Amino acid sequence: MSDQPRTRQELYDRIRQSSREEVILEEMIRLGFWPAQGEMPQDPADEIRRRGEIQAELSDLYKQNRILNSEEALKKQLYQQRLEESRRKRQETKERRERERQERAEAWRQRKQEEIVYLGDRVSGGLNYTECNQERLQSYGLPIYNTAEQIASAMGINIGQLRFLAFSRKTSPISHYLRFRIPKKTGGDRIISAPMPRLKQAQHWLLTNILEKVELHKAAHGFRQGRSIVSNAQPHVGAEVVINFDLKNFFPSISYKRVKGLLHAIGYSEAAATIFGLLCTEPDVEEVEIDGKTYYVALTERHLPQGAPTSPAITNILCRRLDRRLTQMAEELGFVYTRYADDLTFSASGDNLRHICNVLRRTESIVEHEGFVINEEKTRILRNSRQQDVTGVIVNDKANVDKKTLKRFRATLYQIEKDGLSGKRWGHSSDLIASIQGFANFVAMVNPELGAEFKEQVKRIREKYR
Repeated sequence: MSDQPRTRQELYDRIRQSSREEVILEEMIRLGFWPAQGEMPQDPADEIRRRGEIQAELSDLYKQNRILNSEEALKKQLYQQRLEESRRKRQETKERRERERQERAEAWRQRKQEEIVYLGDRVSGGLNYTECNQERLQSYGLPIYNTAEQIASAMGINIGQLRFLAFSRKTSPISHYLRFRIPKKTGGDRIISAPMPRLKQAQHWLLTNILEKVELHKAAHGFRQGRSIVSNAQPHVGAEVVINFDLKNFFPSISYKRVKGLLHAIGYSEAAATIFGLLCTEPDVEEVEIDGKTYYVALTERHLPQGAPTSPAITNILCRRLDRRLTQMAEELGFVYTRYADDLTFSASGDNLRHICNVLRRTESIVEHEGFVINEEKTRILRNSRQQDVTGVIVNDKANVDKKTLKRFRATLYQIEKDGLSGKRWGHSSDLIASIQGFANFVAMVNPELGAEFKEQVKRIREKYR
């Protein structure tokens, strides 16, 4: 207490902490009016100091006594202690939860980089099941891909890109398909859904590495290497009766669940089958513009799009049992059966013709049991007394092209070569040269000798009007 008080309040505080006599004594020692402690034997000031110490001890005892005898003070003290403890625990809990949140966020970020756990509503249930039927895959000669990471790595993309291509949304600001209409030969329009480049690349990978490796039934001729509309028509050449069936809404009738089930049935894990199924299907959508932004709203469940490179291959695999059953039925009744995509063709001659009604009835039953519907408006029974065609190929005597169409094509080529391209048209395309070249190639496929003449004529036209 040797420091001189600088304010009156400091002086009062010093007096309260000891006593008035002790403060006066300290000030006298400081100013030199009294010797310092220990310099004078039997210093009378020691009594003052002793009284000050006793007074301070008494003050502490009084203070403790007041606290111990004051219920309100005790409650307040306890409350303050509990409040401080609660604040401390809350702060610790807050810090712990924040650490856990950051750890979960980091773990989720790492997991999203390594696997796919969600791909949309009602399609994500099987993503946790990554066990495949290895024996079945090996029997088909198929590569083993169990997880999203393995699929993405094989495709040469990362998990995020695979998730982007496969994600299923009811409403989306983007679309993986370019949709347009083309006219049908029988009238009306056909909606084509052409995949965007990144999805198309993924679908081509799936087609090359998986779908094309699955063995198909011999009756299937559509979209197969070494098969064509000509090979589909050839077995029916010279038959007395040809029966044509058409499957209604062929691609749209094959749902995502059916595609996923097919891929799972051939051995792939449910996770892989889910991803593959989503890559190959899409819903019908409607474009809606809101606040200057375009959104694509799903109108139907996901199904095979007409225009994706994977759709025909999937239908061929899916129709293996249909082809097997129809082939067996046809052989029992003395008929020949082939299928090109959604066109089913039967033919027979002689006494076997008595089974025509049986073929009609049993075909309808089998097709319905396999989950398809026959378009009754396109069912035709063609006898050899009239022109018989199978997928655009005439089969009365030999595989050939319709004579009226050939005559009209020959006249068109003559007029073009003579007068030029202006005012001429062939087919529905605006590119006349491409149209006549395509038809000449078609004729060459069916009738190589006649097709060679047409191709030579088209070549002269191209050189003349290039």
